[in-house]
Amino acid sequence: MVAKALTIAGSDSGGGAGIQADLKAFSAMGVYGASVITAITAQNTQAVTAIHPVPDDVVTAQIAAVLSDIDIGAIKIGMLGRPSLIAAVAEALAAFDGPVVLDPVMVAKSGDTLLADDAIDALNARLLPRADVLTPNLPEAAKLLGGAASPVFTQARSLLALGPKAVLMKGGHAAGQTCTDYLCTPGSEVALAAPRLATRNTHGTGCSYSSAIAAGLAKGLALEVAVRTAHDWLHQAIIRADHLNVGQGHGPVHHFHALWE
Repeated sequence: MVAKALTIAGSDSGGGAGIQADLKAFSAMGVYGASVITAITAQNTQAVTAIHPVPDDVVTAQIAAVLSDIDIGAIKIGMLGRPSLIAAVAEALAAFDGPVVLDPVMVAKSGDTLLADDAIDALNARLLPRADVLTPNLPEAAKLLGGAASPVFTQARSLLALGPKAVLMKGGHAAGQTCTDYLCTPGSEVALAAPRLATRNTHGTGCSYSSAIAAGLAKGLALEVAVRTAHDWLHQAIIRADHLNVGQGHGPVHHFHALWE
């Protein structure tokens, strides 16, 4: 049987991030993808020009429809945007007993805000304790912890104290020729390093990474194996991103680099 995963996230009309990137990542990893759309954005590689939130009850109806019919092996959560929706999603997932990957989407690659400041407390209280894996980049980790910058392992331990079973600290925003991510659990710290790549085509990397991890978990992979598999796949997707030549700003990664040029 083919593994199945669900993404709960916003739509990116440019196709590089959000629901579109999540479904591409699921498919690239050999997993069937279902989707729940939380917001419709007018977006391209340069900017987010409009956001239309989907009502909370419509979001939860989508979740109920999928979970009542499809055997979902893992869920990835991305853009939520507001406290009421965070609470609604948490309640809608109360009976789901599979792994959840939470990507705390706050800012688009263009710099546009995707999570209201008043939603951070709700995210910490309602969804971090539900997450099997939390996947923040360094600015997102700092914002979840009140905005103070601190060493990466200090941030990881502080985030683990909020309830997730594991935290993947993504190093894309750090300096240096090597980009290092750290998978942290209460009992271990695993480094995943790769050469930093000179490209502006990194739109959707966070969405794609977390979705690839969710795909691995849906297939029954152990957490570290799922993260390593996703990490290696994403690195190749970034290497091949320039081949796509999409848009005039931050273009998307190449999700299907293993299948076509």
